[in-house]
Amino acid sequence: MIRRTKVVATLGPASSDAKTLARMIDAGVDVVRINFSHGTPEEHRARVSLVRKLARKAERAVGVLVDLQGPKIRVGKFRDDKIQLETGAKFVLDAECRLGDQNTVGLDYKNLPNDVRPGDTLLLDDGRIVLGVTNVRGPKITTVVEQGGPLSNNKGINRKGGGLTAPALTDKDKQDIRLAAELKADFLAVSFPRSGEDVRWARDLFNKAGGHGLIVSKIERAEAIPALDEILDASDAIMVARGDLAVEVGDAAVPALQKRMIRMAREKHKLTITATQMMESMINSPIPTRAEVSDVANAVLDGTDAVMTSAETATGQYPAETISAMVRVCLEVEKEDLQQQVRRDSPGRIDVENAIARATAFTAAGLPIKAVAALTQSGRTALLMSRMAIAVPIYAMSSVIETRRRVTLFRGVHPVRFRGARNPEKALHMAEDELIKRGVVQNGDLIVLTIGEPFGRAGGTNTLKIVKVGEHRKI
Repeated sequence: MIRRTKVVATLGPASSDAKTLARMIDAGVDVVRINFSHGTPEEHRARVSLVRKLARKAERAVGVLVDLQGPKIRVGKFRDDKIQLETGAKFVLDAECRLGDQNTVGLDYKNLPNDVRPGDTLLLDDGRIVLGVTNVRGPKITTVVEQGGPLSNNKGINRKGGGLTAPALTDKDKQDIRLAAELKADFLAVSFPRSGEDVRWARDLFNKAGGHGLIVSKIERAEAIPALDEILDASDAIMVARGDLAVEVGDAAVPALQKRMIRMAREKHKLTITATQMMESMINSPIPTRAEVSDVANAVLDGTDAVMTSAETATGQYPAETISAMVRVCLEVEKEDLQQQVRRDSPGRIDVENAIARATAFTAAGLPIKAVAALTQSGRTALLMSRMAIAVPIYAMSSVIETRRRVTLFRGVHPVRFRGARNPEKALHMAEDELIKRGVVQNGDLIVLTIGEPFGRAGGTNTLKIVKVGEHRKI
C-alpha cells in the first residue's frame, strides 16, 4: 500500500545533522519546515542545502517550506529570567519597561496598550497564564492574575477573542521573504494573516524577490475565521495552526473548525496542513500516546493533505521515530479512509484540466485501474486529481524539479523524475515503463495516462488514455 497523506517535519537542532536527516527522509518525510522564528540565515541555508543533497542521494523529491515568524506578540525579558505569578496578584505590562520583575514586565509589541481595554482577557504562554485587564493608561496595562504559574522571558501574548492590530508582516518577515526566494522555497507560510489582502501582500513581495513557491496561510487568529473564504481564495494552501488558534477561540472550538477548514479548502482545490502537538509526547518518548495516534488518524479522515511535526522533530529525542509513527498511522487509517469516495457533486462550470481530473476519478472508480500517470509541467492537473480523492496512486511525472518538489504536499500524488521524451507517444510508453520499473503495475494491468497536446506546454493537459500495460510492446 502506498501512503497518500504527506508528512511535514520541522527541522531544528535535533534534526540538522546529515545522519538524522537521512533517517528522517528514509522514514518518509515529504516536506521539511524551516522555522524562521529561530536560527540565522546561515543556518537556514545550510539546512536547505543539506536536505536537497540528501534527497538527491535518496532519489526522492523533498519539499522545503519556509515559515515566517510573523507578528508574534511577546512579553519582554525578566531580570532573573523567570518569575512565579500568584492568582489574585496585580501585574503590569509596561511597553517602556526594560527588564521585568515580580510586578512588571516589558512588551516586544509596543502598541499593545492601544489594542486592549478594561475587561479584556490576555492569555500568556499559550494560555497557561490568564490576566484580566483592569486599567490601561499610557504605556501601562494593569491586570489581575486570574490563573497563575511560572512566566519566563519572551512568552507569547494573545487577546481572548482576537483583535490585536499588529500587521501580518514585520520588517523581519520582509527580509526573510527575500531569503526564502533565494533558497527557492517550495512553500512560503505566512503567520497570523487576518484577510486575503495580507496573503496577497506576502505573495507580491515573494514574487518580486524571485520566489515561485506556493503560499500557505496559517490560520491562527480569531479574525481569520470569518475571513476564511477570502484567505483561501488568496492562498494555495492553509495550515490549521491549532496552537495560537486554540488560545484565541478556545480549545473546544478547534476540532470542529479543523474539519470545516479542511472541507472548505478541498472544495476550493486548496491544500491543507494540520499542525501542532500531533505527536507531542514523542519529544521525550519513542512511542506516541493513544490520544496522539487518534489525533493524527482524525486529521487523515478529515481529508488533510499533510500532518506536521513541530518540536517533536526540531528539538525532540526521537525525530526519525516520530516520522515512522506518523507514517504508520497514516497507512493504517487510509485502509478505511472514507475520503476515498469519489465526489459526485454537480461540476458546475469547469475548465479542460478539471474535466480531465474528474474523468480520471470516475474511470478509476469504475474500472480496475492500478495507477494514474499524470505527465505534467505545472502540476495543476495532479492537484485537481488529488482533490477528487482518487483511490489509486497518482504519479506526477515531470521534468521540472520545482514541480516535483511542489507536489510533495499533494495528498495521494507522488513525484517522479521524468525526462527525455520528444513526442506524446514516446512519453506515454516511457511513463508505462516507469510504473513497471517501480513495481506498481505489471503486464495486463490497466492504467490511466494524462498528457497535454501540443506536448510540453504547461497548463495544457487535455488528453486521457486508458492503457493495458504491455500492449505497446506487441506493436
